Amino acid sequence: MAGADRHGDRSQRGVLASLAAATAIGSTGLAAGGTAGVLLGADLAGTSAAAGLPVALAVAGSAGGALLIARHTVRGHRGRGLTLGYLLGALGAIVVIVAAAARSVPLLLIGSTVLGTANASVFMTRYAALEAGGEAARGRALGTVFAATAVGAVLSPTLLGPSGALAQAAGLPRLSGLYVVAVVAFGGAALVLAAASNPRVPLLGGGASVLARGGAARPVPGAMVLDALRGLRMRVAVLALALTNLVMVATMTVAPAHLHGHGQGLDVIGWLIAFHVVGMFGPSPLSGLLADRFGPIPVVLLGCSLLLAAGLTGFLVQEYGTAAMAVHLGVLGVGWNCGVVGGSALLAQASPGALRPHAEGVGEVTMGLAATVAAPVAGVIAATGDYGVYSLAGVAVAAGALLLLSFLGLKSTNRGRSSETPHL
Repeated sequence: MAGADRHGDRSQRGVLASLAAATAIGSTGLAAGGTAGVLLGADLAGTSAAAGLPVALAVAGSAGGALLIARHTVRGHRGRGLTLGYLLGALGAIVVIVAAAARSVPLLLIGSTVLGTANASVFMTRYAALEAGGEAARGRALGTVFAATAVGAVLSPTLLGPSGALAQAAGLPRLSGLYVVAVVAFGGAALVLAAASNPRVPLLGGGASVLARGGAARPVPGAMVLDALRGLRMRVAVLALALTNLVMVATMTVAPAHLHGHGQGLDVIGWLIAFHVVGMFGPSPLSGLLADRFGPIPVVLLGCSLLLAAGLTGFLVQEYGTAAMAVHLGVLGVGWNCGVVGGSALLAQASPGALRPHAEGVGEVTMGLAATVAAPVAGVIAATGDYGVYSLAGVAVAAGALLLLSFLGLKSTNRGRSSETPHL
């Protein structure tokens, strides 16, 4: 029995190591669709109002990729779904490189959409980590993989300047450099996951532990999925993920163009975005530990509070230089981290086992839809107003999210306590 436990521990560590390695490599391509996409969209279209379109379509592609990955997970092949998402993302990056060389906006939009599937693979790896961690250590397992994500995600935007110089030397447009990085990063992550995705590997090759072992999971009726999604804790989780992503994506759609318009070079913009990304992923071990220790809902509310503070900071410090903007973007990143870690842990906690892959897909698609709305609207607002006014809009959304989720979270907690009270 003890030997079996030790084997299970080794297997769990092996799965987490594979997930962490793939995510560290794959996340190096993240800034292509975000930072470079914003600048390339404005450049090819000739107006900053179009800056949000590539981001919006990449997010839409991410939502489609989430459904694809969830479908494979339900069938017992989570690793295969994550691998396919990365491969499609590499293909999308190639299409964008062609679009940049041909100065074709339609090709840019098509490539950005396909590229988004790799983003889904990067972020949906957290659900595999949650499953590997088990009931007692979900948050810590998620924190491990998200911390690995920080390695590539922090490096990615700092390559904006160097990769642009290399692309230019190779005869490609400067802004296509990060997409070349994305092709290599997404392809490398796909190779790691493909090697790990065999029937002997739990979670990746053999599906999630909550699924039927030794084969595909039994089909789950749609009515059961809808009924689970009506649960109060599930609604809190999905709303937390959506609102957190809405505020972050909207702000980061505007921030690179704002910095560029105020004379900052690509290298400075890249380092500022990298600092933001440190905030997004760096605190993951701590936020995961807090979710395990105090529960997911307090972590979600902490995230909303930090997003509110980030909006206020953006309004106050917009004209105070690089260091002030770094603080603003760093706080925004930490707020996003707490919202996503807490929301993801709550979603896993609230999902009945067999329904969990469906819930994961719904959560990711909801995040994608929120960002799809936020990015183009943010681009238009940024073209017609200043950054301070825009930051106040973020404050309003974050404040509303904090109030709504506080109310629903308190209601959910009280309901949980009442259900535990014995009937006398």
